Amino acid sequence: MLGLYSLAIQLATPLLHRKLKRRAQSEPGYAQAVPERFGFYEGAAPVRTPDAPPLVWIHAVSLGETRAAAILLKELRELLPGMRLLLTNGTATGRAEGSKLVREGDVQVWQPWDSPQAVRRFLTHFRPDVGVLMETEIWPNLVAGCKAHHIPLVLANARMNEKSWRGARRWSWLARPAYQALSAVWAQTDVDAERLSDVGAPVRGVLGNLKFDSVPDAGLLARGRAWRSGAGRPVVLFASSREGEEAAWLASWIAQRDASRARDCEVQWLLVPRHPQRFDEVIALCTAAGLSVSRRSQWQEHPQPADIWLGDSMGEMAQYYGMAHAALLGGSFEPLGGQNLIEALSCDCPVVMGPHTFNFAEAADLAADAGVALRVADMQEGVEEAVRLVNDPERQADLASRCHAFTAAHRGAALSTALAVVQQLRSAAMPHHEA
Repeated sequence: MLGLYSLAIQLATPLLHRKLKRRAQSEPGYAQAVPERFGFYEGAAPVRTPDAPPLVWIHAVSLGETRAAAILLKELRELLPGMRLLLTNGTATGRAEGSKLVREGDVQVWQPWDSPQAVRRFLTHFRPDVGVLMETEIWPNLVAGCKAHHIPLVLANARMNEKSWRGARRWSWLARPAYQALSAVWAQTDVDAERLSDVGAPVRGVLGNLKFDSVPDAGLLARGRAWRSGAGRPVVLFASSREGEEAAWLASWIAQRDASRARDCEVQWLLVPRHPQRFDEVIALCTAAGLSVSRRSQWQEHPQPADIWLGDSMGEMAQYYGMAHAALLGGSFEPLGGQNLIEALSCDCPVVMGPHTFNFAEAADLAADAGVALRVADMQEGVEEAVRLVNDPERQADLASRCHAFTAAHRGAALSTALAVVQQLRSAAMPHHEA
């Protein structure tokens, strides 16, 4: 069965080349170092000696996984002084974010395409001592290759929503051997653990969500707070909005604004689209509706007055959450599964979320139970609830203080996961060097 899968992957290779060229038109990062995706690397292989510090490979496919990896990496560097990092990513935004994590002696390359040849070239070139896949990334040949090379491969901060679980069961002939070949899996929640175990994964514990251990950048948060104080009216952030959601938001906001000229309907909207290539599209949508837009990239000392502020920068989400009295959760108003709401809560920013939060189901449910995330049925109700909340200073302040307590109560996954990775590394060290 793995052979049939490998044949399909080989036949799809030209399609990957075309996809990368197409994506590079809107995101130039996809044109960077393309040969790495097929296991071809510039320069000599890293020098490996028996007494060399461990080479820890972390794979974080996209932006969210890379941010989670940063939290884990901080703990790993404390436990393994001198360790070297091999970081792989799959998307341009993930690679850009990951570049901030690389120190002297570390390496960052693209995730290898899951063909037997590319995987073999990747593993024989770098020979990592342990591999850590973040959250969901399971590739059959990559897992099989690690097992053949005696490289312990683990899945950390693991999650599996119902759609992925059903897919893994449907394709069990391919998925089950891949999950079974992992050395260990540490799940975010009990539900994730049950689903992962059901498809054959060796679940070794439920350690919680690494993202609760995230600490917002103090400088960005402070600047956001300062800009918020100068806004002159409450600020509502539409965070990580996705295609189709901005149009629904715009229609709902204009309808509410036109229906009520009351003072308590006045807010400053701040939009931060999830994908950078859509910034211009969102601006065009707003300007076509007669709204003025001020882009973050054009600000100097403070935001410029406009109907809409647009966050068109990368790596500044703590600043944007600091600017906001409340946030609409992107990806939750269309059936897209939602985005990570923990980052907002760690910045003491209450969240209003739509009905679709299956990618972060337990975190969303816990936040709703704690009252720091408000669940609504649709975009219209979401806009109304957000505006109502930010125009009630006493209620907003209460929810903000509860956000702080909520995130503090759920920390600890980063250290637990790092300790588990180190244990895998030490348990496999002698057989690996002998091999």
